[in-house]
Amino acid sequence: MPEWDDVRRIAESAEEAGLDSVWLADHFFYRAPDGTTYGMHEAWTLLSAVAAVTDRVELGTMVLCASFRDPGLVAKMAATIDEVSDGRLILGVGAGWHDPEYEANGLPTDHRVGRFAEWLEIVARLVRGETVTFDGKYHQVHEAALEPPAPRRIPILVAARQPRMLDLTARWADSWNTAWFGTVDDRVKGRLREFQSALATAGRPENEVTKTVGLSVRDPNQPAVPEPDDHAFAGTVEDLATLFKDYESLGVEHLIVGMEPMSPRSVERLAEAKRLATA
Repeated sequence: MPEWDDVRRIAESAEEAGLDSVWLADHFFYRAPDGTTYGMHEAWTLLSAVAAVTDRVELGTMVLCASFRDPGLVAKMAATIDEVSDGRLILGVGAGWHDPEYEANGLPTDHRVGRFAEWLEIVARLVRGETVTFDGKYHQVHEAALEPPAPRRIPILVAARQPRMLDLTARWADSWNTAWFGTVDDRVKGRLREFQSALATAGRPENEVTKTVGLSVRDPNQPAVPEPDDHAFAGTVEDLATLFKDYESLGVEHLIVGMEPMSPRSVERLAEAKRLATA
């Protein structure tokens, strides 16, 4: 489990190296199929701390689980951290998926997308300055508003794959994420086509929603991680720069990279590839 010193070192390295953003996962824990449990610190507390020790990089959650916090609280938290960070927050959200952490903490696992649909609408409308009354099956608010209001329109990113989630993303989000991938393949091309279809159905122009991809990258010259991603890209820095351009040619505007291992050297390697790709 990364300690605060590890998180801080990676965030500061990313900023110094010229990367664009840093992201934190939101879980109580992850339990592998073999029963091994991997713990982690609470995401929003860590993100607030990262905001205080950085000045430039955008700050995102990849992604905040809707089931863990009420929508009004999340909107309030988002407005506050956006104030603290001087407008650097990307509010990444999702419906949740890892049953073991739900069951351990007494959270409902039924109708996750239905619950998320109500939650997302309330959060989006609040951070965009509305006074919201909503009487849903799972969430209710009455004349809720943010005071003080959010200092700007906080961008909302939704991680989505299935049709209902894609439709919600097309309706409410500023950014969409699909993950995790390595080389450009038919899987990621198919996901992009599906999201384009969802945008067309919603009547939104493609350029209104930023397309982001979660990319797994492995440095073969560093120690292996305990749970490696089978799809992780393990090429040279030059190969990685070419891969960045391949994704850009598909219309992907932001790559959110999961590094194996998560180390300052991996950050430097990623930054070097970015410089080559943008030269």
